[in-house]
Amino acid sequence: MSDLNAAKSGTFKIGGELQVTRLGFGAMRITGKGIWGEPADRHEALRTLKRVPELGIDFIDTADSYGPDVSEELIREALHPYGKTVIATKGGLTRTGPDRWIPVGRPEYLIQQAHKSLRQLGVDRIDLWQLHRIDPKVPAAEQFDAVKSLIDAGIIRFAGLSEVSVAQIEEASKYFPVATVQNQYNLVDRKSEAVLAYCEKHDIGFIPWHPLAAGNLAKPGSVLDTIAHKHNAAPSQIALAWVLKRSPVMLPIPGTSKVKHLEENVAGVNIDLSEEDFAALDAAGRV
Repeated sequence: MSDLNAAKSGTFKIGGELQVTRLGFGAMRITGKGIWGEPADRHEALRTLKRVPELGIDFIDTADSYGPDVSEELIREALHPYGKTVIATKGGLTRTGPDRWIPVGRPEYLIQQAHKSLRQLGVDRIDLWQLHRIDPKVPAAEQFDAVKSLIDAGIIRFAGLSEVSVAQIEEASKYFPVATVQNQYNLVDRKSEAVLAYCEKHDIGFIPWHPLAAGNLAKPGSVLDTIAHKHNAAPSQIALAWVLKRSPVMLPIPGTSKVKHLEENVAGVNIDLSEEDFAALDAAGRV
C-alpha cells in the first residue's frame, strides 16, 4: 500500500491561503444508520479516521448534525491535536431522528453551534465553517450576517455555503468572502454545472458531495464499466478520477467508516484518465 497517497490528487488553497490536498475525507458515514447515533463498529470508525492522515489526506469535512455531534467527537478522539490536518465543519441543520434534517438559520442558533463545534473539535478557531443550508424561514441576510460575525470574532477563519445557487453565492459574498461551496455533484448529477463554473472563475473551492455516485453507469457493459476494466479499477474509482479531472477547484470528500473502502478511494488518485475516456464518461454522464 506504499503507493497510496492522496497528495497525488494535487492541492488547492481555500480562501487563497489554506492549502489542502484536493482529495479529502467526508466524515458523515462514521456515525450510525441514518447518520444518527454511534457507529455500528466504533473501533473500525476510529481506525478509519486514524488512517486518513497516514494516506496523505489533510482535509476532513464534517458537521455538527452528523450524529448529531458524534462525528465531531470521534474526529477529536482519533486525531486531536490535528497537526496540519484541516477540519472543516458545518452548522444550520438540526436533527430529530435518523435521516431527518431540518434547517434552522436563526442567527443566535448558528453562532451557538459554531461555538459548540469549536469546543467539540478542541480547536481555538475553526479553519472552515460552512452554512449547511440557507433556512428559507429566516431572512438570508440575517444568516449571512451571523457568519460574518463569526469571522470577525475569530471563531472561524474561512466560511462556505452548501446547496446554493450562483445568485445565493453572490448575495452571501456581500457579507463575507465565500471560500467554498458544497453542492451535490458527480458523474451523473450535473445540476450544479453553473455553480462549478462560477467557483472556477472566482477561485472558490467546490466540494462535491456524493462524488462517487454513478447511477446506471455502474452497470456491466456501460462506458464506465468498460473503462474501469481497462484500468483494473472499481467503477467508483473511475468516477472519482473523473471528478478530480473535471476541475482544478474540485475537492471531493468521499466518506466511509471502513479502512478498506478508504484505501480504495485513495487508490483512485493513481488513475490517469485519457482525454478520450474523460470525454466519453462526460457524455454518458450527461445523458
